[in-house]
Amino acid sequence: MNTRELTKISLLVAMNCVSAYIVIPLPFSMSPLALQTLVVNLVALLLTPRQAFLTMLVYILLGLAGVPVFTGGMAGPAKLFGPTGGYIWAFLPAVVLMALAKGREYNFSRYAMVTILLGMPLIYFFGVVQMMFLTGMNWWQAVMMGVLPFVAGDVVKGVCAALLAKKINRY
Repeated sequence: MNTRELTKISLLVAMNCVSAYIVIPLPFSMSPLALQTLVVNLVALLLTPRQAFLTMLVYILLGLAGVPVFTGGMAGPAKLFGPTGGYIWAFLPAVVLMALAKGREYNFSRYAMVTILLGMPLIYFFGVVQMMFLTGMNWWQAVMMGVLPFVAGDVVKGVCAALLAKKINRY
């Protein structure tokens, strides 16, 4: 990897860490509303699949090592292997698949659809499965708590990421 690639990866790791602190707690959900999914989408839209995977891997390893980079300033294996850890694990395959599906040339509609119809459902799926497994919730309860409150905001974040990707890629 060259300096430019390492710089992009480092900046996006840092942005992901900071975005995890921008949260609105929801009293009825184990997960808060967070700006983080916007940055996860940007990672996929700005980087190659390999770079995107490394960005999320570094982020996860930082949190696993105890650096408080997960949502709300959390860290450690308890967060990753807890009820909401599935969302974090899902970042790895989600960014790779989105980066592959986005294509080589910028297209707003394709970028937005990749984030909304591929990335977010994959993140939701991993999150819901881990939540169900660890809490004993049924599928409907987990979806009501871990997906439905976030869909509208994540659609907006996907559209914003698609718009921002064009402007950021210029530089």
